[in-house]
Parts: sequence; structure tokens; C-alpha cells
Amino acid sequence: MTKNTDNPSQARFVTVCEDEAGQRLDNFLVRHLKGVPRPRLYRAIRKGEVRVNKGRIAQTYRLQGGDVVRIPPIAHATARASTTPSTFDWEARIIEEDQYFLVIDKPSGWAVHGGSGVSNGVIESLRATLSGRPSMELAHRLDRSTSGVLVIAKRRSALRALHEALREGQVTKEYLLLVKGDWQLGDHLVDVPLDVSQRRGGERVVQVAAGGLAASTRFSLCDSWGDASLVRAVPQTGRTHQIRVHAAYAGHPILGDERYGERADNEAWRKFGLERLFLHAASLAFEFPAGFPRHFSSPLPDDLRAVIDRIEVRGRKRSPRALQRAQRAERAERHGTR
Repeated sequence: MTKNTDNPSQARFVTVCEDEAGQRLDNFLVRHLKGVPRPRLYRAIRKGEVRVNKGRIAQTYRLQGGDVVRIPPIAHATARASTTPSTFDWEARIIEEDQYFLVIDKPSGWAVHGGSGVSNGVIESLRATLSGRPSMELAHRLDRSTSGVLVIAKRRSALRALHEALREGQVTKEYLLLVKGDWQLGDHLVDVPLDVSQRRGGERVVQVAAGGLAASTRFSLCDSWGDASLVRAVPQTGRTHQIRVHAAYAGHPILGDERYGERADNEAWRKFGLERLFLHAASLAFEFPAGFPRHFSSPLPDDLRAVIDRIEVRGRKRSPRALQRAQRAERAERHGTR
């Protein structure tokens, strides 16, 4: 139950429902004060502007069902002014929806949430444009340049269950990526730790480091054209930029990767229409409730599919002399070299 919701100059008192129980106070405030920077929220907690059951409380406190949270009016007014709706047609991007989850096909170029110079990410835009839904929370994350399957939780119980499944390795995620060179590693596991704490020019740069966090990714070949290969990646862990760094470590950086790839390669592949990172979240599978399998998938978007089509057309347009050499080689293989 919420009091004083009609007057932004007064504090609001929000009663925590059972479905919201267990979440930290600061995360609860992020949901109820959309658009307010976290430093402002933390300051409000320290100053006692935010209270739980009339008392001061730490930002790490995990709320219980029936707790009454005081939300200060200044922060509320700031949130109202800073939320910018988007006119993006998210309805057209919905893969599947039920009472627990909203699954969308995220386009490349969208950050999943606001921050670091981005005022309006996917989750803020969804809340502003999709009416009639309960509260929506990101269940996991994708890089801004990555397209594909993104799961949004519509109930706190579903969010907790999916987060637990992620921690226990019970969620299977598959990605498609176009990498540099002829992949000849077969089914290959990259199992090297990553240091995710480094920054360069204000941007995070992940590095392979002996003292880093454990990280592993399994790669397998889908198709190859000599100078580029379409590869499937199944991450076993969920570190920042993991697939991108592990692909580069294997000697096959993802084409279009401005951070971990090679500039000359990226420039060369622009002639095939590759204007962004070729990394697509193709599918995600897990169980919820227990024993009820769920599988969501997204085909390659048109811009990436067009790149593959151009590569294949190039292969069919080989010179007559090159075709003759290939035919002679095939005959020699069948009948033995004379």
C-alpha cells in the first residue's frame, strides 16, 4: 500500500509486498525512484530521508514483507523530472510474454539500463512505453553493441529464481559471432581468468590475468570462409566482455569489435556492410517453475544476416581459374593423384 502518491511535495510510504521481500533497500529505491542516480539515493539513506519502519537503516538491508519504507519527496520530484520516455516500438520486439517474464529481441546500440552517459536504456524505455504491466526488472545483461534475447522479470519471485539458476550454472546461453580467420580449433574450451577491474580512457577493459576471476567459454564452428568463421559460443560463466576477450585470446577476435579486435580488420569488413560488433545472443534456456523448461531464441538480425549473405555471394563469384583448380583438387581426392 502507498500513501501520499498524489502530492509530490510529501513523502510516500510504501508497504513491501511478499513478492518484493528479500531485495536490498537500495535496489528497492532504484525501482521506485526511476531515474535518480544511485549516489543521490545513498545520500538520502545516510541522512535519514529514507526510513524503514520509522527507523534509519543501512542501504544493504534486505526488506521483509510488511516493512514500510519512507520515500522522501525531493528524490521523488527528481525522478519525475529525469525520466525520459521513448517512442521505440518494443511491442514489435517481444519474443514471448507470460505472468513471470517478458522476453525481447534487443537491438544493437541499446544499453540495457541508463548510466555512464546513457539516460534512457532498455529497461527505462520499457517501463515508459509498455503500459499495463507490473514492475519490470532486468534478469541479466547484454553489452550495448550485442543484439538478441534479453529476459525481463515481471515478478520478484521469478527474478530471484532466475538469478539463482544463473549462479548455479543452470541457464544455457548461446551466442553467434563472426570471428577473424579460419577457425580450426573444433569444439574448443577457453578457460582462462579475467581481470574486469581495469579502465582505459574511462571505459572498462577486461584482460586475461592469472589473478582474475574464473571464466570459461566453449566455442564450436558453424561455418568458415577462410578469412572469417561463424562460431557458436556457450559461456560457462558470466563475466563482463567474456566472449569477446576469450575469442581474441583464442586468436580469433570478433569482427567489428572496436575494443578487443583489430582496427584494420574492422575497416576491411565494412565493405561487407559490417558496421558493428558481430555478436548475437541467439538463445537462452532454463527451467521455471522447476521441471518446466523454457527456451527463447532469436534469429540473426537483418544487418548481420546480410553480411553472411555477402560473404557467401563472394564465394560463388570465384574466378573460372580458381573454380577449375578446386574441381581438379576434388577429382584428385576422389580418384587419387596420378
